Amino acid sequence: MATKAVFYRSHEEQSDQMLHSLQMASTTTKRKFKSSDEEATYQDFYPIVSAEVMSMKELLDFGASSRSKSWETLRQAATEEMLEREKRTLFGNEMEKVEEEVIRNCKFMRRKVDRKALRHKAEQKAAVEKKFLEDRRMRPPDFIIPLRSHTVWERMEVKLSCTVQGYPKPEVKWYKNGVPLEAPFPQPWKYNLQRKFGLHTLEIRRCTTQDSGEYKVVLTSPLGQSSSYATVLVNAYQGALSGYDCTRSPTPALVKEADFQTTFPPSFAKEGESLSLCCLFSSTLLPYQQGVIWLKDGLPVTESKGVEILNTSLSSTLSVNKVYKEHEGVYTVRLPSMTGAKEHSAYVYVKDASAAVPGAPGAPLDVRCSDVQKDYVFVTWKPPSADGSSAVLGYYVDRCDIGTGEWVQCNETPQRLCHYPVQGLQENRIYQFRVRAVNRSGVGRPSKSSAAVTTCDPAKASRVMVVKVDTGKEIIITKDQLEGEVRVPLPPTDVCASMVTDSYITLSWTEPDPRGREPLNYYVEKSIAGSNSWQMANLDTSVNSLRFPEFALQKGKSYVFRVRSVNKYGVSDPSEPSEPVSLREKIAPPPPPHGVLASRDTNTSVVLQWELPKQAQEVIGYYIYSCEVGTDNWVTVNNKPATGTRFTVHGLTPNKKYVFRVKSVSAAGVSDYSEESTPLTVKAAISLPSPPSGVALLNCGSNDMVIGWRLPANNGGDAVRGYFVDQMDVSEGIWHEVNVKPIAKRIFQVSHLQEGQFYRFRVFAMNIVGTGKPSKPSDPFLCEEWKMPEPGCPYDVVPREVRRNSLVLLWEKPLYCGHSPVTSYLVEMCSGEGADNWEALMEEPTDKTYFKVSGLEAGEIYKFRVSAVNSAGVGQPSLPSEEIRAEAKPGVKDIEIGVDEDGFIFLAFETPEMNDSSQFVWTKNYRDAIDSGRARIESTDNKSKLTFTNPSEQDLGLYTVEISDINDISSSITFTDKDLERLLDLSWQVRNPLIGLKSGWTVEVFERGDVRLSLRVEPLSPAAELKLIFNDKQITSTPNRKVNFDRASGLVEVLIDPFSEADEGSYTAQLRDGRAKNQFTLVLVDEKFRQTLAQSRSNKRDWTRKQGPYFLEFMSWKVTEDCEVVFSCKATNTKKETSLKWSKDGREIPKIDYNPQTGISSLTMPQIMKKDVGMYKAVLSDDRGEDVSVIELLDEEFERLQKDLCRQCALSASPLAVQSTAEGFKLYCSLKYFLDYMKTSWYFKEKRMDSGARTRSGSSSQKVWIEILNPTESDKGKYTLEMFDGRETHKRTLDLSGQAFADAMTEYQRLKQAALAEKNRAKVTKGLPDVVAIMEDKSLCLTCFLAGDPAPEVFWLKNDREIVSGAQYKITVEPGCSSIIINCVSAADSGKYSIFVRNKYGSETVDVTVSVYKHGEMPAEGAVEM
Repeated sequence: MATKAVFYRSHEEQSDQMLHSLQMASTTTKRKFKSSDEEATYQDFYPIVSAEVMSMKELLDFGASSRSKSWETLRQAATEEMLEREKRTLFGNEMEKVEEEVIRNCKFMRRKVDRKALRHKAEQKAAVEKKFLEDRRMRPPDFIIPLRSHTVWERMEVKLSCTVQGYPKPEVKWYKNGVPLEAPFPQPWKYNLQRKFGLHTLEIRRCTTQDSGEYKVVLTSPLGQSSSYATVLVNAYQGALSGYDCTRSPTPALVKEADFQTTFPPSFAKEGESLSLCCLFSSTLLPYQQGVIWLKDGLPVTESKGVEILNTSLSSTLSVNKVYKEHEGVYTVRLPSMTGAKEHSAYVYVKDASAAVPGAPGAPLDVRCSDVQKDYVFVTWKPPSADGSSAVLGYYVDRCDIGTGEWVQCNETPQRLCHYPVQGLQENRIYQFRVRAVNRSGVGRPSKSSAAVTTCDPAKASRVMVVKVDTGKEIIITKDQLEGEVRVPLPPTDVCASMVTDSYITLSWTEPDPRGREPLNYYVEKSIAGSNSWQMANLDTSVNSLRFPEFALQKGKSYVFRVRSVNKYGVSDPSEPSEPVSLREKIAPPPPPHGVLASRDTNTSVVLQWELPKQAQEVIGYYIYSCEVGTDNWVTVNNKPATGTRFTVHGLTPNKKYVFRVKSVSAAGVSDYSEESTPLTVKAAISLPSPPSGVALLNCGSNDMVIGWRLPANNGGDAVRGYFVDQMDVSEGIWHEVNVKPIAKRIFQVSHLQEGQFYRFRVFAMNIVGTGKPSKPSDPFLCEEWKMPEPGCPYDVVPREVRRNSLVLLWEKPLYCGHSPVTSYLVEMCSGEGADNWEALMEEPTDKTYFKVSGLEAGEIYKFRVSAVNSAGVGQPSLPSEEIRAEAKPGVKDIEIGVDEDGFIFLAFETPEMNDSSQFVWTKNYRDAIDSGRARIESTDNKSKLTFTNPSEQDLGLYTVEISDINDISSSITFTDKDLERLLDLSWQVRNPLIGLKSGWTVEVFERGDVRLSLRVEPLSPAAELKLIFNDKQITSTPNRKVNFDRASGLVEVLIDPFSEADEGSYTAQLRDGRAKNQFTLVLVDEKFRQTLAQSRSNKRDWTRKQGPYFLEFMSWKVTEDCEVVFSCKATNTKKETSLKWSKDGREIPKIDYNPQTGISSLTMPQIMKKDVGMYKAVLSDDRGEDVSVIELLDEEFERLQKDLCRQCALSASPLAVQSTAEGFKLYCSLKYFLDYMKTSWYFKEKRMDSGARTRSGSSSQKVWIEILNPTESDKGKYTLEMFDGRETHKRTLDLSGQAFADAMTEYQRLKQAALAEKNRAKVTKGLPDVVAIMEDKSLCLTCFLAGDPAPEVFWLKNDREIVSGAQYKITVEPGCSSIIINCVSAADSGKYSIFVRNKYGSETVDVTVSVYKHGEMPAEGAVEM
């Protein structure tokens, strides 16, 4: 990256003084003043009295006035003139001294510049000669003495040696059987490589058979490669080979080295994203340039997981897959060269990733581990630059066991300092650590994980001794083995506090010696100094290492500590107590730096410097913050602490003012902000101007020449104040200065030359900083008077308004016109870098001194030249213009044409960059100055505006603007008659404006029932006025009708509460803002008003309802899959006292389901009937109010319910089934619930079946059927049941044919026969009572009615024994009847009597119990008394 010179205030003051001296020197005429002692003038003797001294009266009366008065007046005037002359003399002499000093300084500066130029030229010449000598010394690598083969015995030594040569010095590599031999060797004592004055030796000690093989030496340099090989045989006498192989490449010709063509700028990345830095080379890298190196903060970057370096012959790229803040810093790519290394550097900024919690701090960085023990690691980190919404309170440290991959938090309370001792780890485990910052808003993102560390005993290596024996084996002896007799360990020693902070003390000690063979751990005890009251410090923690952090301490108290060793045999005595130690006072963050000073660097960067804080011992870096002036948006510049007191801030917006502040960073946190720097505008720093170019001869006389030159490509950020010209007589070869005072113009006439001599010229540019480097010497010019008839060359050919496909070329008329005036010009173009094939751009010459070139190819490089034409012909062409690429400069805009807020037509231009001395130059047709009477020009900062006072056709034409000292920023526009007509119309609209409407009147009804009428127009000024007219009357804001007018947003609103019939009508808003005005009307009448009023009242009722408990969901019903009807509603805003009651037609429904947690209440009806029709109401109430939900299950609502219920019932219908009966077939369908509302139809073979002689349909609550009486074969076929639920039809079918019909018919025949048998079976149709009671001595008659075909046989039984008709028992049997009479019953007649009837179809028995009681007794309870 090019280094920018930064000039401070003192340098600028010196430059201002020098400029002032030069200006005085250039405007002061060399004149010698006489003092008062020198010869007097004629006026001393004959003074001439001025009219200012004598009055008019004295002049008129001069002859008559007294002589004494005139001489007194003359004497006084002479005295005053004498004094005035002395003052002028003194002033002139002083000025002469100043002028001589300035001239002397200029000569000194010129001599200094010349010496510096000569030195630079000498250094370049010496470098060329040195490179030539080095090229002559170049030799490809070669072997003067190659390797030779060796045959040796086992355990002997062998030496392989060779002598090499080559320049540059070749790289030497040894190989064994194709495998490189490189240090460190597996057995360092076995191999020894030596090199001395081109002699390279490989020594192999104590050879074994494994050392047999082919050994090879390879020499490598940019000029080629050479190799030599030999065979080493151990215990063998044949097969030895030796050879020599060499490849040479010819010494290359002098080829131009590759250089950086494109480089990477300062880059900005975000945590978690990828980063790629790439630089391209101008040509293929030469062999010695292949070793391209990348560095970060001066240290080499090595490839690793996530970091990749890709080098090719034309580019080099550094890629980072996932960026962390640790990757921030200065990245450098180093390219080798013959004269040293070429470097390019740029800073890479890494921004914080998005916060995991809004307002949380950023992630800490640079987490490192040190003092690794068996169960202890000391972790340190650096605080983040972003605190978030509040200051950082502390940090959480997390650890991760690589084996498990799980992150565990180490500390319960946030650690305030940026270090923490982690205790309780497991030995021989690999751990990583990370840190999270926490503030009042929450915990931030975790930092990048630390490098993995393995917990181990650091002193273990010191207790191990390795003994090597002759056979190549190793004997390992540990100190523990030598201490096997030690049982109970000795106490530790050297107990001390290795770290003391304000929150913990870290103890360290030395293990006992001897320590014994068994593993040790330790007990740590503490006591308040002087109390001798010891207590365990590690009750809950096992200490296995020599470190222990103690947190449970009180501030202000002094403690002593001692340690005991523990193994499986016992506990040692305590160690000697440590020195008394106490917690430190709270460590405060460092003080902020001061003296923050910002200075200019480039167009997008600033150099920031500051003074160290007063106590800078513990400061580890600084965070920088920037803010654009006029905003409060502070931006973090660097997220990795800067280590110095100087930092370059990149990524700023050009020409914007910024202020900066800095924080100090230490282990205790970050400091407060420093004071803000002085606001600074982001511009490039002022430096010396670059050399002028294109020195050309414009005219030549016999003893003088007129030369001209182009502007410097870069003026250094300040306007060029003048030029110095040097000349050189070619025959002498010595440069001489031509002018002592700077020349303001770029044309200069050099006089006092010798005719016939050749001269060269060079030019220096000067600005406020000083004089820049000289231009390239011109071609030799012959001093000979021009007499050719053709004109001389035009000059100052410059491109303007460069765009992708066009540009405008400007030039100046030639100073030498030839023998006739110049009439026109020819323009030629050459495309391609370094090309010289010129072609004309026009068919006819132009008479103007500008020309617009079109049809260019974007990105191509072009040059132009111009020739003047007169009557004698075409003159010599001008010098070619500088090479220009056809592309627009980033940020350059075209001229804007429009009408301002006052109605004036204007042209405006905004430049992307501007120097302190830059000025806007407006012209018409590229040459004519702007008439101040027709337009005025106003420029502020980087904007300029040309405003026409009274635009007319005289103002039409081509207008151009450019920046005085920035050549590549310019623009033009053609002001046409169409533009004039359009803008004049727009001007009238601006001067007579209408307020624009964004959105018309809208009517909104809010939740509480209030109504808002609103209107939005374009933003208005604070002086805007509003008149609101309602029904032809102006209204103002009242409590019931509030009027709001927000001018900034253009909002007009009317809030009406309550909204009533009185608000019906038209509303008109009349607005005025300066000259702008407009009005907008809302007609709120008829249907629109009625709808608004109804909605307002409805919303108000609803809002009032919701002040207490209310129904979030009103009562509704639904039909479930089980064909049940469920009524439900949902309540909200309830409390314990809230009651919910259901009722139907005014009668309360006691059993309802209500869940107060969810607010859902429900009533389930398994069946719905006509009696369930009515009005259902739910009332929710408490002391805040009540809400009612009603559903009327009547008429249409009940019909809709039945339809839904019928549909669900139809969906629950099972498939058709057949059941055989004694009468025929019964086809039926089962449903969960059947309603009469459902219309059912039966079909047989697609023909409707109606009830008749052979068919009979019916239904029950859960079944629908049809009976087919006396079925026959004609009843085979498909039967269909259609159920219509009021909306759709549901079908169920049955194919009654084949086996299904045969089975049904068989069952029907069986049931028919069974029915016939049951009909004709003998049976008692009218039976006897169960118990009969009769008094003694009475007669008992028992009669039964019988049925059966044929007539049944009748038998009477007593106690299961047949009764024979006789005197006591009389049995009669008649058709359809049978009786038994028992005469004069006695107690012996009591018992069970039965009648048994039978025929061929079956039989039946009926029993009766007869109870006979005596006179005076009561009959049995429940008996029929006869």
